[in-house]
Amino acid sequence: MSGIGSLPQLVISMILFILLFFGIGFLLNMILRSTWIMAFLYPLIVIMIVDSVGIFDYIFTPGSSFQALGEDFAALQFVDILILTSGFIGAIISGIIIKMLRVRGYQMF
Repeated sequence: MSGIGSLPQLVISMILFILLFFGIGFLLNMILRSTWIMAFLYPLIVIMIVDSVGIFDYIFTPGSSFQALGEDFAALQFVDILILTSGFIGAIISGIIIKMLRVRGYQMF
């Protein structure tokens, strides 16, 4: 990922990631009836976003693959971390909202 050029672009990116992962998490929570599924899947999505290594390389050459993953995470800029963290916040918010709706008696499916 590359750095963000301006503050409005950063704020819009953060809001979009919050909304994106809130929406995906909300739908997954409704369909699968598992409140925190998106919060558990989010680290895997972040790895797929940041990583430059193929999935099968983790099976066949795990040493170099995990080393490359560590280098990719170390190369992230602060704005990239902010944007990815805002996506995780959106996933957490979706779990909280689903839990609140279920406590109040709403059944999605």
